[in-house]
Amino acid sequence: MDGFRTTAMRGASRLAIAAALATGAFGASAAAQEIVVGALMPMTGDLQAYGEFDLNGVLLAAEQINEAGGVLGQELTVIVGDTQTLPQPAIDAAQKLVSVDGAVGIIGALSSGNTIPVAQSVASVSQVPQLSPASTSPVITGLDDDDFLFRTVPSDAYQGVALAGVSLEQGFDSVAVMYVNNDYGEGLAESFGSAFEASGGTIQASVPYEQGRASYRGELQQLASDDPQALVLIGYPENGVTILRQALEEGFFDRFIFTDGMKSPDIIEQIGAEFLNGAFGTAPEALADSEPSAMFTAFYEERFGERPPLPFIDSSYDATMLLALAITAADSTDGAAIRDALRDVANPPGEQIFPGEFAKAVGILAEGGDIDYVGAAGAQDFDENGDVGGTFGHWVIEDGELRTVRVFAP
Repeated sequence: MDGFRTTAMRGASRLAIAAALATGAFGASAAAQEIVVGALMPMTGDLQAYGEFDLNGVLLAAEQINEAGGVLGQELTVIVGDTQTLPQPAIDAAQKLVSVDGAVGIIGALSSGNTIPVAQSVASVSQVPQLSPASTSPVITGLDDDDFLFRTVPSDAYQGVALAGVSLEQGFDSVAVMYVNNDYGEGLAESFGSAFEASGGTIQASVPYEQGRASYRGELQQLASDDPQALVLIGYPENGVTILRQALEEGFFDRFIFTDGMKSPDIIEQIGAEFLNGAFGTAPEALADSEPSAMFTAFYEERFGERPPLPFIDSSYDATMLLALAITAADSTDGAAIRDALRDVANPPGEQIFPGEFAKAVGILAEGGDIDYVGAAGAQDFDENGDVGGTFGHWVIEDGELRTVRVFAP
């Protein structure tokens, strides 16, 4: 999938819109009156289970923005580029979005291993702001990106601490760690390991895995050799299912601890609820009693039906809203101007803006006022590195369902 184009409008099928645009049904004048943003999403590959639903978050925001009059009086058009959950396809898709499709900003990618090379070789070079709704690697904090990379989720420097605390609370003080061999996996494995051992736990072994392989039995055998209590699996659903199946079939492990990248109903469906009952993990999650979060859920369910228990849908919505608000505040589609306006619309002081309040924000900005966007995923106060703080959900698999136990700040 090379990508598709959609001008988000209420009640319209995005695929129907894409087809209309592809055939010129909206006419040349409509195409000329648009502002294009790119959605760099894993529509195929290891993170495919997340791509469609996180894209829904982007499209929901774009529809609401267009219902409120668009951006600078123009329709906001979303064009999707498929990362395939791999670095080079992500770079290629981002380059097309910027150079061919004319995107003035990029939402994505999800995987840190895709986001980082895109930031370094496309976004910073072309001076196009990039907002990732899911890339959590600590490497991003100090990345040389000329301040063009932001993210609407907290760093794994915090998730590692959160997961270590939850694991120890659940009675696990001896574990093995298997992590995907990219920036996301390496960063989270290091963060978790440091926090776990600092609190008295023992990491019996820590081994990376390569994506796309048919067998991980050698790594699993190595990890199981010192008889740890559980396997901490830091990865993605596609290869994660293979790892879990082989761990169970060979009797290497029967207790599992996960991170955000494995929080997907797909793993339950493919492995079987009886084998995963009691498995748990952490993922970025907004406080349950948050008014902006509740508003977003209501909007999502009205538009798409039941909201699935997947992370990053809300942060994808927030990234799109913030990009549109920054363009509005800058009164420009120039990349540097948008970049410089992002902190202005996201941070205090200013009147708080919740999901669905784009028209209100535009009115305040038009009168010379300040706004502070408080997102569906939580406060989006960008620091000097383009990072945000946040809260994490302790989730568990019970009776074949993903259930949040509590949401907390590590």
